[in-house]
Order: sequence, then C-alpha cells, then structure tokens
Amino acid sequence: MKKNISTKVANINSNLNYDIKLLRKMYKKMLLIRRFEEKAGQLYGMGQIGGFCHLYIGQEAVVVGIQSIQIEGDTVVTSYRDHGHMIACDMDSKGVMAELTGRIDGYSKGKGGSMHMFSREKGFFGGHGIVGAQVPIGAGLAFAHKYNSTNNISIAYFGDGAANQGQVYETYNIASLWKLPVIFVIENNEYGMGTSVKRASSGNNLAERGKGYGIKFEIVDGMDVLAVRDASERAAEHCRAGKGPFILEMKTYRYRGHSMSDPAKYRTRNEVEEIKKNSDPIENLKQILLKSGITEEDLKLDNNKIKETINEAAIFAQESPEPSIDELFKDITIN
Repeated sequence: MKKNISTKVANINSNLNYDIKLLRKMYKKMLLIRRFEEKAGQLYGMGQIGGFCHLYIGQEAVVVGIQSIQIEGDTVVTSYRDHGHMIACDMDSKGVMAELTGRIDGYSKGKGGSMHMFSREKGFFGGHGIVGAQVPIGAGLAFAHKYNSTNNISIAYFGDGAANQGQVYETYNIASLWKLPVIFVIENNEYGMGTSVKRASSGNNLAERGKGYGIKFEIVDGMDVLAVRDASERAAEHCRAGKGPFILEMKTYRYRGHSMSDPAKYRTRNEVEEIKKNSDPIENLKQILLKSGITEEDLKLDNNKIKETINEAAIFAQESPEPSIDELFKDITIN
C-alpha cells in the first residue's frame, strides 16, 4: 500500500492565498493533459496509434507545477512518457496527436511517434526512448544557457528506473563541478516498468544520491500541484542565481500500466483506487477552486471545452495524410 502521498483536501484553507487565475489555469492544463491521454489511449485501442505509447495519467501535477514557474527561454527534455510535457509546454495538441498517429502534420512529420517529438520553438528538446539518455542532454542545454550568459535554466525529467543508470551520476558530477543551471526532476511513480522501486533501488529517497556531488535536493508530494510549484520556485531561484544544479524528487503515481501493452498485474486494483480517491491531483485542485468561489458549472464548462479541443485534435490527426516515402530521407545525413 502506498503511504507517502497524502490527502490534500484537508489543507484547502492554507492554499486560498494563491491567485485564483493561476489556480484555474493550472487546473485546466492538468485536465487538458488527462483528456489528451485518455483520447490517446482510445486511439491506441482502435489501432490508430502504433508502436509504444506511455500515458501520463496521474502524474499531471508534476509537469504543470514546474511549467508554471518557467520563463521564456527555459528548456525542457524528458523521457518517453512525454505527451504531458509537450502539452504543458503549450505545444499544439493537434500536432502532438498527429505525431502519435504517424501523420505528416505531426511535430516530427510522423517519423518520431509517441516517444520522439521536438519543438525548438517551445523549448522542448524531446522525449527520448533510451532510458536515462535525456539526462546528459539536459546538462548540455544548461551548459548552453550558462555559456550564453542567459538567466535561463534547463529542466531534465527522468523516472525512478532511470535513476539507477550510470550516465545520471556522470551528469550529476559534471553539472555540480561546472555549476550548471539544471533542475533534475525525478518522477518517482513507484514502478520502473513492472518492478517496485523498493525492490530495485536502495535507500528511501532517490534524490539523496545527489549528496555525494554536493547537489541540493527536495522531496516533494508530486500529486499536489501547489507543493510542486513551491518547490520548483526554490529550485529555479537556486539555479538562476548561479549556485549550480538542484534535484527535485516528485513522489507521484501513474494510474495506467508502464505502456499500453502493460496490464499492470504487479499491483492491486485497490492500491490504484485508493490513490485516485485520496490523492488525485486534478480532483484536489478542483476542491480548492470550489472553496475559492469557482462554481461546478464553471468547471463543467472548462471540461466541455477541453473535450472539444481534444476531439478536434483526434479528428485532425486521423485526417492528416501519412508521410510520403521520400520523407524517409529528409532531415538526415547520408554519407
């Protein structure tokens, strides 16, 4: 039974000092990600999406809370569970969905699929299919920010499974040595593929491994978007001040399997339902909004508009042409 994620409804009154517009914006962004992922799951089941497809349902508070403190010019890189990060970066849901279905109007022209999309315009440098490969790339982006004397930071997301990869610790070392402005975000959703983190990783908290490199860290309730935002503000301030990297370990949870082909039989249905009931990030922020004066009707309208947006994205993706054969040889170098 999962015990390190607490119920937030009891803390509603302490969160009413937040700007209501910000709260509602974060609520709608989380809801947009969830509805997008639900639709992606449906299209996968219909055979419209091929290959691998890793859904972000349950983890929305992490990326939305962090995105809320980003400034123009900050960069993001993440793993293969990347649709939520794209939506949070304001990438067009039509382009993301078109890429999932392998169509020419997708962000990688239908050649990248679920795990490999990019948007330089939005500062999103990709989902990456190789476990942990994005972490040194995130440090490289941070090096570019420092070299160019900007006030920007790099945000490198990776999971609890990737936290055991050697390149992560090589990156910690160089990032700390060179004081690179990078936030390492460990999205600890408790299961690396089908293995509980408790069976695969020693120690109680993965972020504590940064101690050996002199990297500051925080352990955060990743199901609470406001806790994520607060911790992210502190981490970003640290990095922008030239004090080097920062690690945020987000204790979060995914409701679906590792990928669409995973039946998730390694955990009980009761475990998942308990998290949904007590710690769902969208539902808990909804309760705060209702306490702040937003009505059920307001939130119903938000949901309906978001569903309409996602349905339009699905139709756009299905109607977009498939890439032509000659597209295979574009954007590559052939010796």
